[in-house]
Amino acid sequence: MKQLSETWFAEGFIDFELKKYTVLAYLQETNRYFDANKLYPQLADLVFHYNNLVAFRENKKYLQEHFPKKLTGIQIEKLQGLYEQMIEDDEVMQELEEIIQFASEKMKTTLSNGAEIYEFVEEQLTITPVGLVPLDVQEGYFFLSSGSSADTRVYQYRLSFFEKHDERYRSIRTTYVDLTRRSLSNTYENIKYHLLRAQGGMSNPAVYSIETGLSFPVDETLLPIAKRSLVKFISAPATQ
Repeated sequence: MKQLSETWFAEGFIDFELKKYTVLAYLQETNRYFDANKLYPQLADLVFHYNNLVAFRENKKYLQEHFPKKLTGIQIEKLQGLYEQMIEDDEVMQELEEIIQFASEKMKTTLSNGAEIYEFVEEQLTITPVGLVPLDVQEGYFFLSSGSSADTRVYQYRLSFFEKHDERYRSIRTTYVDLTRRSLSNTYENIKYHLLRAQGGMSNPAVYSIETGLSFPVDETLLPIAKRSLVKFISAPATQ
């Protein structure tokens, strides 16, 4: 997929027509993935670039406050110098503002398309505990299945907290375990039983099934949304 650099809009020759075709080519390819119901990593990348444009437009100190932490001090100084040079040139700044206005509007439209797909997939998911739910649900397993296929993917998960801007968020890490097939004799309960015998470790882990009657690309769409939906499902009782 065609990638944009973190500061694509302020790099090289600041020309509206040139940057317009750059962002349109990027969005055309992003939409091609969305049309195939493939959301990730394209959706996350698009959110990142849209937020950068908004931050630049709304905050003149965006370099220090909004750019990703992976940028080194030398890179930030270089970009700061670039910004200071541009701000002294009214024509360049006007051209840059036109680029940002155009790009942010186009990105917002594509983001809306991606969000609609995300919400649709999320609405199709059914999450159900398999067996008794233990008091500690911070780690366990989930079974993922879609469409008319009896194939069931088994994942191990672990929840953790991280802080950002003085707020606490939950994140989830998953590990692929196995692929099995459901049947009348191999129900979710049976899969859980054989899984625990094979894996050992936790004596009574939390186990959930995540199902949808429709078929979606697993790695690019179904799995990322299932993971986020499971975090919401598990966190819901704590927020009530």
